[in-house]
Amino acid sequence: MATGDLVTQPGHVQFGELLLGPGTAYGWQSLTGWEDSPALDSGTVSRADAHGAYPGRLLAQPRTITLDGIVIRTEPGQAGTAVRALSAATALRDDELPLVIQLDRSPPLAAWARCIRRAVPVGTGGYAVGVVHGAALQFEASDPRRYGLIEQQTSLTAAAPSAAVRNTGDAVSHPVITFRGPVERPSLTNAASGDVLEYDIALADGERLHVDTREGSVTLNGQNVISSATNRSTPEQAFTLAPGTTPLTFGMAPGFGDPAATATVRYRAAYW
Repeated sequence: MATGDLVTQPGHVQFGELLLGPGTAYGWQSLTGWEDSPALDSGTVSRADAHGAYPGRLLAQPRTITLDGIVIRTEPGQAGTAVRALSAATALRDDELPLVIQLDRSPPLAAWARCIRRAVPVGTGGYAVGVVHGAALQFEASDPRRYGLIEQQTSLTAAAPSAAVRNTGDAVSHPVITFRGPVERPSLTNAASGDVLEYDIALADGERLHVDTREGSVTLNGQNVISSATNRSTPEQAFTLAPGTTPLTFGMAPGFGDPAATATVRYRAAYW
């Protein structure tokens, strides 16, 4: 199932395969934490000898999203079935699922989250007539950014080693980069920031080196090869695409400009 493929109109909320909102058994009235800025950890330190402080780095905490005023409407006597379906779809889990929300005619956005709280009032009268008022769901997204549904992709080659990618959001986005051989010492340079990812490794024809800058991982054939990063290589998690246009350049060791070699960059527009 593609991310957000059930979301087709304003008011739709999709979590995994569960859809809430217009045309479903689950209506809702309010949403908090979605358009709010996430809580912050501040590195600001008070000045010891003057007024004020030394401004430090601001790091966003996980985003908490709460869907309140959920009304479950079914045929008389079927509310319990709808509640059980809701419970199954929001059960405790270790991994995160896409949470996709469309508020108006603007494109929907997605966060990857887990349901950390579910509240469903129980009253025999409501269950009998098929109406349950006042349910609520709370989600936590470890990555507080929200993303566009469409994953962008740009490929650079030895013949065309430079390209510009555009992050249309307002937050930095962590790309996933795949180097495909044959190539020796593949690299990708962010010409705007000067950051470089470079690996002292030789890839045979068709071999792929996978770099996930969000996770900070570098793998070849499923094996961790992060130790192949050269001394001039930027820490993977520091290699980001700022809002706006970023010029990128694919590099390799001199004399290894095989036309089949590529660097593919995949990313999503990111929003606070």
